[in-house]
Amino acid sequence: MDNRRPFLFDAHVALGAKMVPFGGWEMPLAYGGGTVAEHLACRRDAVVFDVSHLGTVRCDGPDMFEALQNTLTNDLRKIAPGRAQYTHLLTEDGFVVDDIIVWWYSDTEFDVMPNASNTSGVTAALPGRDVTSERVVLAVQGPQARAKVSALGSDFAEVPRFGVRRFDFRGTEVRVAGTGYTGEDGLEIAAPNEIAEEVLAALVAAGVTPAGLGARDTLRLEAALPLYGHELSLSSTTLQANLGWVLGWDKATFRGRAAVAAERDRGVTRHLTGVVADGRQPLRDGGEVVIDDTVVGELTSGNFSPVLERGIGLGLLEGEFAPGTVGHVQLRGREIPVTVTALPFVRKASSRG
Repeated sequence: MDNRRPFLFDAHVALGAKMVPFGGWEMPLAYGGGTVAEHLACRRDAVVFDVSHLGTVRCDGPDMFEALQNTLTNDLRKIAPGRAQYTHLLTEDGFVVDDIIVWWYSDTEFDVMPNASNTSGVTAALPGRDVTSERVVLAVQGPQARAKVSALGSDFAEVPRFGVRRFDFRGTEVRVAGTGYTGEDGLEIAAPNEIAEEVLAALVAAGVTPAGLGARDTLRLEAALPLYGHELSLSSTTLQANLGWVLGWDKATFRGRAAVAAERDRGVTRHLTGVVADGRQPLRDGGEVVIDDTVVGELTSGNFSPVLERGIGLGLLEGEFAPGTVGHVQLRGREIPVTVTALPFVRKASSRG
């Protein structure tokens, strides 16, 4: 089956993007400046990613609150309309089907945002309709993101972190959330296809650097944000990924609740752990982590950190290891010395001083 092309495919090519297959789509990997330059632009200024490969399942109707509340793990009662919430969809056995952001607009209207490859599974679990093909989602991220997004309208920049708003842009409604996946401040803008090119052009004209999924992955890894298919999967759990805060224990039910409660009660054996290499050698998923001459697990993600200028990796490891614990990663016949570190590897600009 051919990969789907995003609505802005031609615009990305015109901007110099290298397009690659990702999650069933053909998406920008990087533009002319390359992944490291785009990564550093996000940490220092502002970039825009096309994340239209993510799904949008529109759930609107009088029973939608109950449907989401009884299916997804997090507790919607913690927030209210006008807010977004990170949550999980589990199997009955407690494994992660997907990690999701819910945009809550009104008492009866929600947009559920799954990962690219999981949209059909989320649609099957919830009484919503897939509107992914009707809109483009642009993520503007970085310490200057809000200042530059104000080129679209001053109200855009005022959307709070994890807030959700609807605005008029040149006569058409756009939806904006204070969310992102880089560890920096930023906004995600869902625009109908008919105005998507205008929105992207306005952002680029305001000095926002186009960035591809290569930088998005290194940024989320530095921020220790889990990636579905790596830290989260049908063979891992929410608790193992150190994300117990998304489990709504005060709710009567959510799918998989009994299984994760049983795991909580017997004790979690695997823990998401970060390691930093002694040098610039990139770490890679699948590398075996060895501590005290014992293989304690594999890396679920690994790469080179442009900020730290070291290899970094995440792994679901058997046991708990304090920051400073030393070991090595066995990767392609090499032993790469590593040290366990506190997460995230890199904090957002406002936290770095």
